[in-house]
Amino acid sequence: MCASSSRSSSANNRPDEAYDRTSTLHSEGKASRHAFSSSGGAAGLTLVATPIGNLGDFSLRGAEALAEADLILCEDTRMTARLLSDRNITTRTEALHEHNERQRVPALIERMQNGTRMALVSDAGMPLMSDPGFRLVRAVIEADLPLTVIPGPNAALTALVLSGLPPHPFMFIGFPPPRSAARKEAFAKLRAAERAGLSATLIWHEAPHRLADTLADMAEVFGEDRPCAVGRELTKRFEEVKRGPVGTLAAFYAETAPRGEITLLLGPAEAEESSVDDLDTTLRSLLSTHSVKDAAALAATAIGLPRRTVYARALELAAELKNSAD
Repeated sequence: MCASSSRSSSANNRPDEAYDRTSTLHSEGKASRHAFSSSGGAAGLTLVATPIGNLGDFSLRGAEALAEADLILCEDTRMTARLLSDRNITTRTEALHEHNERQRVPALIERMQNGTRMALVSDAGMPLMSDPGFRLVRAVIEADLPLTVIPGPNAALTALVLSGLPPHPFMFIGFPPPRSAARKEAFAKLRAAERAGLSATLIWHEAPHRLADTLADMAEVFGEDRPCAVGRELTKRFEEVKRGPVGTLAAFYAETAPRGEITLLLGPAEAEESSVDDLDTTLRSLLSTHSVKDAAALAATAIGLPRRTVYARALELAAELKNSAD
């Protein structure tokens, strides 16, 4: 089975071609509903989804919320500045990212309690989805402050409906570990969950320079024939989705370096084959990056077999691998 691809070109990639930049941000005659107090006292937090690539996808309600806020919290103020400039929004911005969120939360809560109306955005898509903000949201809830969300674009769901893989159930995992050993271990745990009954389309984000290696690790742990899809530059001019067995896509991207934002999807597992084949496949993969003892422990958990049985087989396979290398 060969990998297939689809590419579409968005007609409205330049926001000024699809939107009148001078149009009002507010719907006439309708009051906007945000977590903002208009009568003094405690304000709150509004989570605002932003475009994942095409500025034309930003909603009117999202623009209203950012325009009415006293402060916009964002991952990268430079990225958010482009969106604000496009909609003529002049609200002040401050950075809130993984390196400063824990330290900033108490002061931000105090400012909300004193009446500061805040909005939270990520660089692209829904806040909190592989992005900062969870600690702040928990603190807002614990402080009993107003909290709401203005939904919008989401890369994982966009890729899912384009992939041709079963849309439900699905599991969004985020980014896989950057190093191969940790990545294989994470994949082995998911494989164990599948053997315990999990049947879902799995979704990750991935950096383009790691995509080929990640696909190769997937092929080792999940099998080369698992259905897979790679979404790239979604909603942008050169949007592309490649579909095919994970082994085929791994080989393709090993030769063709991708660019842009990547969403990676793996279809559900089919009916299980013999546990002996599963055990050997899992052990061979783990033995390439772990000691015999550690590989056996991980494989025993993944396969659900006694550790002594798995350890004995791991010793046999390790000896076979050593002899073949010699």
